[in-house]
Amino acid sequence: MTMFTPEKLVERIKQHEGCILHPYHDTLGNLTIGYGHNLTSKPITLRAAQVILEDDINDAIKDLKQLPSESYIHLDEARKSVLVEMIFNMGVEKVKKFKKMLYALSISNYERAAEEMLNSEWAVQVKNRAKRLAKIMREG
Repeated sequence: MTMFTPEKLVERIKQHEGCILHPYHDTLGNLTIGYGHNLTSKPITLRAAQVILEDDINDAIKDLKQLPSESYIHLDEARKSVLVEMIFNMGVEKVKKFKKMLYALSISNYERAAEEMLNSEWAVQVKNRAKRLAKIMREG
């Protein structure tokens, strides 16, 4: 005789645990997230990390629309993907501060846009990533 169905078990655990979408410390001090997932003793799975990555990329794609449209609307997919990756990496508010880069993009001056990317605190922080992304910005 079955004591529970998987659906009932899931619903009961959800009810008992609740869902907290940011890391927190449970009553024993364990770093926890979601429906009581104990990060201290069990890291997230690769599958969970992939889902989070996909959600974050989709958010960055949506956030692209917060930039001035003239700076990205005409770009090819490779250059748009550079902006999306920058948004993913540092957030749209910080990308908005790349005013000279965005202006250069609005006039299709990709060399200048790449220079502005590299002439930033962000480039110092991410080093080779910035160089690779600047190359894509130059060449498409």
